Amino acid sequence: MTAHPETAVQPAAAHPSALRFLMPSVSDIVFTVLFLTLAFGSLAPRLLGDADTGWHIVNGERILETRTVPHTDPFSYTLAGQPWYAWEWLYDVLAGELQRRAGMNGVVLLSALLIALVFATLFRWTLARTGRLLSVAGLLVLSLMASSIHFLARPHLASWLLVLVFWRILDDYVSRPGEAQYRLLGLPLLMLLWVNVHGGFLLGLVLAGIYLLGEAWRARFDGDSQERAEAKLRMRWLGGTLLLLFLATLVNPYGLSLWTHIYRYLSNRYFMDHIQEFLSPNFHGAAEKSFAAILLICVAALALHCRKLTPARLLLILFSVYSGLYAARNIPFAAMLLTVTLAPIIAETLAGAARAIPSVPASRLLARLDAFSAHMGSMELRFRGHALPCLAVALGIWVGAHHGRLGARQLMSAEFNPAKFPAGAANYLANSGIRQQVFSPDSWGGFLIYRLYPNFRVYMDDRHDFYGEQFVKDYVKVRDVEPGWQEVLARWKVNYVLIKPASALANTLEEMPEWRTAYRDNVGVVFVRVRPLP
Repeated sequence: MTAHPETAVQPAAAHPSALRFLMPSVSDIVFTVLFLTLAFGSLAPRLLGDADTGWHIVNGERILETRTVPHTDPFSYTLAGQPWYAWEWLYDVLAGELQRRAGMNGVVLLSALLIALVFATLFRWTLARTGRLLSVAGLLVLSLMASSIHFLARPHLASWLLVLVFWRILDDYVSRPGEAQYRLLGLPLLMLLWVNVHGGFLLGLVLAGIYLLGEAWRARFDGDSQERAEAKLRMRWLGGTLLLLFLATLVNPYGLSLWTHIYRYLSNRYFMDHIQEFLSPNFHGAAEKSFAAILLICVAALALHCRKLTPARLLLILFSVYSGLYAARNIPFAAMLLTVTLAPIIAETLAGAARAIPSVPASRLLARLDAFSAHMGSMELRFRGHALPCLAVALGIWVGAHHGRLGARQLMSAEFNPAKFPAGAANYLANSGIRQQVFSPDSWGGFLIYRLYPNFRVYMDDRHDFYGEQFVKDYVKVRDVEPGWQEVLARWKVNYVLIKPASALANTLEEMPEWRTAYRDNVGVVFVRVRPLP
């Protein structure tokens, strides 16, 4: 029987309670494998592939010490004391507390938990919409691979989970308003958390706006008078929810000025055209190819789908496709939203194709696969104990609380990769008593803050929204040895340069008599002025 895309699948008769609790479901296996692989396995190094994690941790530790959210910059010597919007302060506090209790292992465990929870939830909720395990599993694999582009220990992971929660509540309300009407009231409460955890809170407003526009279309053009009246009622509820969501975004340490800051940042063409993660995806990478596969499936599914899509779901598809093509950083949530939206369409299309011409061998094969997929989906939804994920999380907590050890075995020793980040050069700076006036790449700034703060202040890190367009342009001028680069270094009284050995700046400084090499390894080289600027 074909699953209606707007009706949740009801699981078949349950197994005995003990079996349901102990038997792992597919979603349990997804969670456990992801969690263990990201925490202890081959994917663990990916989580610390970005230096941003460093300053988030240190900022959280400062907030815990001072019990105040910063409004000015404490990390740079160039713009020290200038206004700074630490808009992810609540995540920083959690990361700082985990650092205190379990070191970097704790931060990695939190990130592994969030990623595993996101994709186990994505699988379970999508399956509940379709009842067809095989099509959901295929989309999940592609979504997981596409999202791996941002498997990083940063606060955006919380946004991934909250996007799914917002989608579930909004879609349930539109599909089954009698059951989910009052769950809408939980969204503003979640927004109070989201606005203080990550800038992705804007997605919550966008999702609510998409479903509001969808119901506005139905109220104006769809169905009979009763259906239009019901759509108008849903419009009022969604409109009120959207207003409450906006008001909730003002409950942050910076109030309405946070909106002004975000608008200036996201509307800055220089940043959007030059910051790597804001650029359109390069489809030669594995993650980007996986997203491209989802897009192709989207085109095929919509072309073969016979039933009319609801306006909200069509808008959701269009928004997801555009977002993922606009900027690489949007690929994960775009892939997830396409997965939950396309899975019912694919399931219905395949079931319809299986029934179309029963005598054709291909149709009979599709029918068997569809029946098997439905049976496996029904079995999957029976198991709700989730004992295996609980054991995996308990193991993670135990290992984290014991300095990464399980008995005599060291399972975790999370740290920034010394082959990517300048650990040796950082030790040199610390041992030499150098506290500031060091030019270094923005991508290393968070690492240097993590390793050397409070005894060291960076020239710059990758908080580009804080430093501003002109400062970033001057930084690029120095990094790429463009005309005027020496004047920039002189303006900020830079006496040391920490840079990659094979870079253009390193090659240039090696040829200049006013600079000498003070430290060098395979990752970083430190140059010092022969005659320091006062």
